[in-house]
Formats: sequence, C-alpha cells, structure tokens
Amino acid sequence: MNLAPVFLGSLARRRTATLFSMAAICLGVALGMAVHAIHEAALTEFGRGLRSMAGEADLQVKGPRGGFDEGLYALLAARPEVAAASPVVEVETQVTGRDETLQLLGVDVFTLPRVTPALLPRPAEDAADTSERTDRFAILAEDTVFLSAAAQSALGLKSGDRLRLRAGEQALDLRVAGDLPGAAENRRLAVMDIAAVQARFAKLGRLTRIDLRLAEGVAPEAARLGLQAILPAGVLIEAPEAAEDQAANLSRAYRVNLTMLAAIALLTGGFLVFSAQALSVVRRRTEFAFLRAIGLARRDLFIWLLAEGALVGLAGGLVGVALGHGLAWAMLTLLGGDLGAGYFAGLTPQLQFQPGVTAVYVALGVLAGVAGAWLPAREAATVSPAQALKAGDDAALLGGRGHPRLGIAVLAASLPVCWIPPINGLPVGGYLAVAGLLAGSVLLLPAVASAVAWLLPQRGPVPARLAAARLGAAPGHAVVAAAGVLTSVALAAAMAIMVASFRESVDEWLSELLPADLYLRVGTIQSGSLLDEALQARISAVPGVGRVNFTRHESLRLAAGQAPVGLIARPVAADGRDLPLVGAALPPGPGETAIWVSEAMQDLYGWRPGQRVEVPLAGQPVPLRVAGIWRDYARQTGALMIDLADYRRLTGDPLANDAAIWLAPGAAAAQVAAALTAVGDPGTLQLAYPGEIRAISLRVFDRTFAVTYLLEAVAVAIGLAGVAASFAALAAARRREFGMLRHLGLTRRQIGWMLAQEGALAAGVGVLGGLLAGGAIGLVLIEVVNRQSFHWSMDLHVPWGSLAWFAGALIALAAAAAVLAGRQAMRQDAVLAVREDW
Repeated sequence: MNLAPVFLGSLARRRTATLFSMAAICLGVALGMAVHAIHEAALTEFGRGLRSMAGEADLQVKGPRGGFDEGLYALLAARPEVAAASPVVEVETQVTGRDETLQLLGVDVFTLPRVTPALLPRPAEDAADTSERTDRFAILAEDTVFLSAAAQSALGLKSGDRLRLRAGEQALDLRVAGDLPGAAENRRLAVMDIAAVQARFAKLGRLTRIDLRLAEGVAPEAARLGLQAILPAGVLIEAPEAAEDQAANLSRAYRVNLTMLAAIALLTGGFLVFSAQALSVVRRRTEFAFLRAIGLARRDLFIWLLAEGALVGLAGGLVGVALGHGLAWAMLTLLGGDLGAGYFAGLTPQLQFQPGVTAVYVALGVLAGVAGAWLPAREAATVSPAQALKAGDDAALLGGRGHPRLGIAVLAASLPVCWIPPINGLPVGGYLAVAGLLAGSVLLLPAVASAVAWLLPQRGPVPARLAAARLGAAPGHAVVAAAGVLTSVALAAAMAIMVASFRESVDEWLSELLPADLYLRVGTIQSGSLLDEALQARISAVPGVGRVNFTRHESLRLAAGQAPVGLIARPVAADGRDLPLVGAALPPGPGETAIWVSEAMQDLYGWRPGQRVEVPLAGQPVPLRVAGIWRDYARQTGALMIDLADYRRLTGDPLANDAAIWLAPGAAAAQVAAALTAVGDPGTLQLAYPGEIRAISLRVFDRTFAVTYLLEAVAVAIGLAGVAASFAALAAARRREFGMLRHLGLTRRQIGWMLAQEGALAAGVGVLGGLLAGGAIGLVLIEVVNRQSFHWSMDLHVPWGSLAWFAGALIALAAAAAVLAGRQAMRQDAVLAVREDW
C-alpha cells in the first residue's frame, strides 16, 4: 500500500497553512544564509587584500596611526633574524571634490621586490604627451602616483590623467603614471615614493609599518618575541594575518546577532509548522483512526506525519538558500560587505557558492519542520482508533493546561544564565536566556489562556460567553493559534525596544558630545588631515568666534593580537562633567594625569576608575590614572580620552584634527561659517552644525539596522498569516459545532461575532505573552547581548505608543481573519454538518 499520496497529499489540500509555514522557514534560512555568505565574502576579500599587501613578509611592525620613528627601520634591517625589511608610510587621503577616501602607500621601490613584490608599480608604456612619458624611475618622482585597477575604475582615471589628493590644507596635483598589477582585485590602492609621501603628508621621519622577511630557518614566533623586546612602547610586531583575525573578531558579534535573529525567524517557522500540523491532526483524526484500524502501526503513522513536516522544511530550506544568495547579492549592492555596519567599508566582495554551508542551512530548514511536526505526530499516534471513529472530537487537541511548572522553571533558569561571561567574545548566556524566555512563554500559554478566561465576565451576550467558555474549556486551541503570534510578537517587541533604546541613547550621547555651535575639520576623519599651529591660530582669530576647543585623534596599540584603540585629546573638565559618564568619577590626586576610558576598555582590558595604567605616548610608557568610564558608541575596540593640554605636554604634538567652535554673543552663525571656510584654501575646511552631524549619524544608525527593520516586518506578517491559517483550519474542524449552534437558534451573525471574539482572545493571549516575553528579551538584548558583543550600554526606552498600536492592530486583524475563516466553514447547510456525527 502506497501511503505517500495519503499523507503528503494532505499538504496540497492545506495549501495556505503549508505556504505560510514554508515561508517562515524560508525567511529564517534565507536571512541566515545571506548574512553568512556576505560575511564570508567580505572576510575573504579583506584577507586577500591583506595578503597581497603583505606579500612575502613574515612579520609586520605597526604602531599608532601617527606613525613611529623611522630609525627603527635601520635597527631592524640590521638584525640577524631579518633577511629583508621594507618601510611603508600608509595614509588615508581624501580625493579632492569627493567624499570618499583613498588608501595611499608610500613605499621604497628598492626594497619592495624582496618583501612585498605585489606592491611594485608598473609604469605605463606610453602616454598621450611624450613630454610626460613615464619610465622605470617614475616612482621616484614627487608628483606621480600609481593606482590599482579598482582605484582607476572607481575614480574614472587612466594613465596620464591628473589626480588631486588632499594633504592637510593643501591639494596635491599628481599624475597617474601607471598601475599596480599585483594588487588584489577590487582593492582601491595608490602607491607613491615613500619620501614624497613623508614630505607631502607631514610624515617626515615617520613610518607607519615595516614589513619583515625573516632569514632562512628563523621561526616567526621566536623572532617576534626577540624583536618585540627592542621596540618602543606602542609599537608592536605581529604576523600579517593578525589584522584579518582582528577584523573577523570585530564583525563576528554583528554577524552572529543577525544570525540569531534569523534563527528566531526559523523558530517562528517551526511554530507555524506545529500549528498547521496540530490542526491537521484534528481534522484527520477519523482518517488516522481508520488507517490504524486496518493495520497501520503507531510508529509508521508517527514517521509519516514527521515526513510531512520534513517536506515542508525541505521546501523552505531549498527556497531559502536560493533566496539567501539573492538577498546576499542585493544587500552587497545596497549596503556593502559590512551590512551597513562599517567593518569592511570600501570592499566589493564577490559571492561564492559553498556547497557544505548550503547543505547545513537546508538541513536547518528540515530540522525546523520536523521539530514543528513532532508533538502533533506524537499526539496522533496515541489516539485510540475506536474513540476517534465515533466522532471527530476536535476538542481533544491539546485540551490540557500545558506545563506551567516547567514553563516557570525555564523562565526562572533564564535569569542566572545572563551572568555567564562571554565565550570568545560571544554572549552565549544571553542567547540561552532568549531561548529560555521564548520556550518558557510558550509552555505557559495554556495557563495564561485559562487565567484570561477566568478573568472574563460571566455575563453578557451569548457569543461573548461562548467565546470565553471555549477559551477556558480548551486552552490548547488558543495555544495552537497563539504560539506563532507569541514568537513573532516577542521578536518584534524585543527588537523595537532594543532599537528604540539604542537610538535614543545615541541621540542623547551625540547631544552631550556636540555642545558647540559649529564644528570644523580638514577633509574627513579617516583622511587624517591635520590643523597645524598657524591654521589653529587663524581659526581662533576669526571675528565672531568666542571660544575654540581643538581635538586630536590618534590610535594606540596596547597589546598584541588586539585591534588599535582610539585616543582622543580634547579639553576635559577635571570632574568629567562634560562627558557621558557611566558611574561615578574618581579624579586623580595631585601630580597625576587623568585619563577617561570607554566601556569597551573596561570590558576588554579590565581598566577601572582609580586604577593606575601605563599608556604608550610618543614611544614611551606614561603612567596615568583612570578617572572614570564614559559611554562611547563610535569605537567598538575601545577609546581613551585625555585633556588636550596634558596630551600636548606629554607628547609635544601641537596638531589637531578638528575644532569645536562657540560663537561670540550676537554673532551670526552663517557669517562666521563663511569667514571660517575662507581661512583655508577653497574647499579645504569643512563646517557642520551639531544638528547636521546628529542627523547624519542617525541616518547611518538607521542604515545599520535596515536588515533588522526588514526582519521585524516580515516576522510580524508571517505571524499574522499563521493566525489566519490556524483559524481557518480550526473553523473547518468545527463545522459540526457551528451546525449544532445554528440548531439551537444562533444566527450566522452571532456565530461570526463569537468567532471574532475567539480570534481576538486567542491573538490577545499570544500578543500579551509576546509583549511580556519581548520586553524581557529586550532587556536581555540591552543589558547582556549588546554589552558583551559591542561593549556599550544604553538607557531603556520603551516605545509604548508604537507597541500599543501594533498590539491593537494585530488583535483586530486576527479577529477579522477568524470571522472570514468561519464564514468559509459555514457555507454548507447546518443540518448536513450535524449529520456528520451519525
């Protein structure tokens, strides 16, 4: 006997419920597949670029962004462990007239072939103007630059064209003299002679990197330890692949969090499969009883019902991986390889099909389908054939009160796991708490439904009393309809609370850090363009300027294997009242210098207020006292803040990156802004108002969470669709009940009102549970997941109005869906429906 048409054909008869179940699984698989594919492509491209730049180097010497003394090059090149050394000056410069930056390397063409041959420039063989014909010595000229193919394509340039780059307040007019044939594909890169870069970009006597190729037989780790001992503070020696590992670690938390959201969407799909299969079991009890009566074993019935769920999961998984690759391509086009988060900005990764990973995500879809079908299949296999053949007995579906004690225990266990420390930088405890909150909430749903029914008034119209009585008598039906609602609402509410809290906290943080009337800088922050002392004096002397606070941005390397931390030198009050502090401040004692550290420094390095630390400044370890912790949303790797006067006293560095300007009383902002821009060369100085900076920052924030917003909308839509499918199946299973109510005198209108109230009550139970679970999950996301993943805290902001509107709309739509489903089931004559029992 071929049973495949009997069981698998049921999926075709339940097209709507099957489609929505498959869609939810497809969504979870697609999002997880897309995030993984994008991140792997970006990391692969990033690593390829690093390997091409490192060439045959075994180790790399790196220091702060401002560079280190070039005397280290001669010291290291003379070491017996080193076979060859190549000095590099790396600058992020801005292309004149464009907002984007270009990575410019100053190299020594005589040392490149032995260490990093991929960076060797190739002069153009011909030029339009023979007087400008390039040759093999063009790299030594001060006005020539060589561009990679990706840079030429992005800038629309070719050999012989002119390129203008920003160097401080000056604009360099350079000639494109050739290309970089060894540069990695899609890597935007420019190369000049190292002496020219040092002279043009205020780097005289400074290097930012030294590439080392070790002597034959020298172990890299042993050489690293030996050479590190002779390097000054803040200059570290690392393997070239360390930068790739650091980039992977930085972006891992963002990727894993998006993957967890996809997993929750997959969980929602599993609940919809459960809902559809549970209601299918109700409608097919007589069919299953007949099959059992003619010899079908319990185990075979159980396996065939699991096969139905597995088929739904397989279809969702296959469509999901295909959609995931398409979604990855679209997100790469719209958001780039960083998904809008800024980790791999400037890269254009190429997607690659990975059969193993694809198979894993298809298997996850199948697993979700099987998990959703497990409980209904077990319930169907335990039904007595004799009892089921008498009547449909649809009320038997999950008629118990659930497992409230187990639910309470799971919810209670979700609290202590929040204190599990991060494992490899991942908030495993937070993820376990989220899973426990969802599972415990679903286990408590029948008890919540019974409590709601008990609280409802016992008097009123007949339809209302019937709806309340059914909710109290068979709360399992509400669970079937509300389980998918709870998971989707919990996801939407948690993300809404987290995103609203994050956005409001970022807005308040920007308000605290941007108190001035105007802000001025040369180029972009990434370009590293500086304001010298003369330009600072001219800015301060502009009529209408009341007060100017200059800021110096630098990066420091504190430990091998760790990404650089940011150093911000600006005027800071002694008690830190002008900073967004977290906790109390502990100002240092007399003769001590204060430093203020971000929350990431507290988490990554264990620095606490009052602690004495050593920070490498100007190549020397400087003892400083931690005065307090401040909130920083801009630098995930950590940031230090020091008073500008202290920084200049300790380093002798008089330069600045930007300026905060307060207007004199009565001064017009527009006139002062025009006067300030006239201080430098045309187009050199950029001015912005605090409101503009906040608006741009919040737009970047919204762009970063674009994927999250999309996930919320789709999850809610699928959850609502699952409610409609559940009530459609329930209404079809209750045809005899509707017929009996018609015989007792109820009109179609009254039955419709009863169904509407049943739908509203069931959805209300799911929405209530979802909002409560979502609130708890939102707190876990804020206090545990985000803190352990990104090392920042935020204040709680609940969007009460949006959540209330969302809950009311969802309940109203569920009521309407229940009415439409009931009308479909009541089309046949009431007498014929009652006769089905005989």
